[in-house]
Amino acid sequence: MTPETKSKKRILTGVVTSDKMTDTITVKVDRYVKLPKYNKYVTISKKFKAHDAGNTKKIGDKVSIIETAPISKDKHFTLVK
Repeated sequence: MTPETKSKKRILTGVVTSDKMTDTITVKVDRYVKLPKYNKYVTISKKFKAHDAGNTKKIGDKVSIIETAPISKDKHFTLVK
């Protein structure tokens, strides 16, 4: 196996929407997808909770997050340094 194919973890980019939790941020990730039925493009958004040790990011910051083993019930991403 080469190092490029070994890692299958998703890396997502989004905007911080909440930083009120301790060591956790909420990141809104937008995707631009085509609807085949109507032959048009739409933006689909989803929110992810990510681990942010030390609460370094604030609302409105653009961040990248990477998939990890589950940290808590809802949190399975961590902030990319």
